[in-house]
Amino acid sequence: MTGPGAATGGGSLVADGSTTLAAFSDTIFSDIRRADQRRWAQAYLSGLLITPGNKSVRRLAGHVSTSRTAAQSLRQFVSSSPWDCDPVMRKLTRWVEACKPASAWTLHRVVTPKSGDRSVGVHRYFDPSANRTLNCQLSIGAFLSIGPVQVPVDWRLHLPAPWTKDAQLRRRARIPDTVQHRPLSRQMLDLVDALASRAAHGSVPVVTDVSDTSACETLVRGLSRRGHDFVVALHPRLWVCPTGEGAPHSRGLVGAGECLAAGAVDTALVTTESGRQWHTQVRSALVHLPGARGTAAPDGPFRLLTEVTQDDRPGPVWITNLTHRPFDDIMSLTTRQASAAAAVDALKRDFGLGDFEGRSFPGWYHHATLVSSAYAYQHLAATA
Repeated sequence: MTGPGAATGGGSLVADGSTTLAAFSDTIFSDIRRADQRRWAQAYLSGLLITPGNKSVRRLAGHVSTSRTAAQSLRQFVSSSPWDCDPVMRKLTRWVEACKPASAWTLHRVVTPKSGDRSVGVHRYFDPSANRTLNCQLSIGAFLSIGPVQVPVDWRLHLPAPWTKDAQLRRRARIPDTVQHRPLSRQMLDLVDALASRAAHGSVPVVTDVSDTSACETLVRGLSRRGHDFVVALHPRLWVCPTGEGAPHSRGLVGAGECLAAGAVDTALVTTESGRQWHTQVRSALVHLPGARGTAAPDGPFRLLTEVTQDDRPGPVWITNLTHRPFDDIMSLTTRQASAAAAVDALKRDFGLGDFEGRSFPGWYHHATLVSSAYAYQHLAATA
């Protein structure tokens, strides 16, 4: 056999004896019009699942076909073929939700180190988790919390302004004319809007961490005005207007961290998606955000929360509009961020998220879509 199904047994790869890869692929990629492209989509998917180590196109091809031209065909499919990711991600979102309704939507930034300056969107970026500046691509993943599993169902690649203003860079990376530089907060809101348009079960709380960026205020206002529930880690110096219980005696604006220093202390039972539980002390305060530029009315009310650690070191400062929900529920939602970080590690280690060798903007999205599909299949096909 020389076609893409040569080493996959015609799509017979199975996760825990349930849904076949062929059935999954037929569902997820049904909106790709050309039959040969759908076959290569399944082959790429199979390669991501069965190829150990680095997921270069050549290594994927070697595990799914005996054809000498398989690598060229896979590269053409992922980097150059003009298929649209949006319908695929819509089908993937609905398929994931059919396994089990999501309990949260988690947004997580992903840093992918890169050599040289040719990869689309590559730039110098200070990575807080590594505490150093890296040459990298920066992206944002949107994850559905399905029981103990965080499943990626959409992505945004961050393009710094030079990538969108330089005609030569745009042409070389095949960046569409409609794509412009957007701040991280706006890209996060784009992801939330996309999920809201695709999800079958309506909005669930949005969880993310923007505590090291200036994106927090724009994101909080945007989520609030869209009517989404949220739990967001923010910068402790964000200006807030204390109100109600826990308000400091001073008037006017104070930093979120300072506001919490005078907040009330309560106990919360934190429960992770896997069922692990522990009690913790939480300090909280009710606040508004000051009126945005051009408006007089403040946004809110919101609740600030932070965990009181044994050594009294300041923990992450969270803001939520779930002001009437028990602290148990809110603090349990904050654990989704760590789960998403673990999922990103697995996506890089086992599914090749950072292994895309192409340099085109559409190719990056194609690869991220296929990686997301492989991850969803591996973790959920047995329950579908």
